[in-house]
Amino acid sequence: MNIVCLDVEGVLTPEIWIEFARVSGIGELKKTTRDEPDYDKLMAWRCGILKEHGLGLREVQAVIEEIEPLPGAVDFLDELRRRTQVLLLSDTFEEFARPLMAKLHYPTLLCNSLEVAPSGEILRHKMRIENSKLTTVKALQAIGYDTIAAGDSYNDIGMLSASKAAFLFRTTKQIAAQYPQFPALTTYEELLDGISRAM
Repeated sequence: MNIVCLDVEGVLTPEIWIEFARVSGIGELKKTTRDEPDYDKLMAWRCGILKEHGLGLREVQAVIEEIEPLPGAVDFLDELRRRTQVLLLSDTFEEFARPLMAKLHYPTLLCNSLEVAPSGEILRHKMRIENSKLTTVKALQAIGYDTIAAGDSYNDIGMLSASKAAFLFRTTKQIAAQYPQFPALTTYEELLDGISRAM
């Protein structure tokens, strides 16, 4: 049995932090997992920047409410879910993801959570499990699934490497050059075709 594991930000939706950086004017928050492979380190740094500027969950959520899926993402995901089982694996947080999941027609998402003060300050992030994407793929394989994966960033490489077929989607030139074993695709038509051929 096959199950497709997809990253979310950069694959189905814009990068939340890039959009928040644009709206807030805090340019340093544009850094993503395309720049920093260690997500735990990256998120701790982001929380520190938010605290410095007196910003919290409400301000981030207000920006997320305005974010729309990438053009073509909803149709792609709907069609993929008609063909096979799909699981979204993300290092984002439940508190961030809810509005986006509604716009994607409520796919199944496994992600992390935040500890938030009554004031709205993000106190800390809580990772569901270490190396969550890779660990989840291995767990799915342990219960009889063949995994097919797609992602765009360094934190996706583990799950791509462990899967029977894998694709980089709209990644950077640098990541594509570092991992030539994964086809680097740019359209949802290509990705749907690649996944279908791998099933």
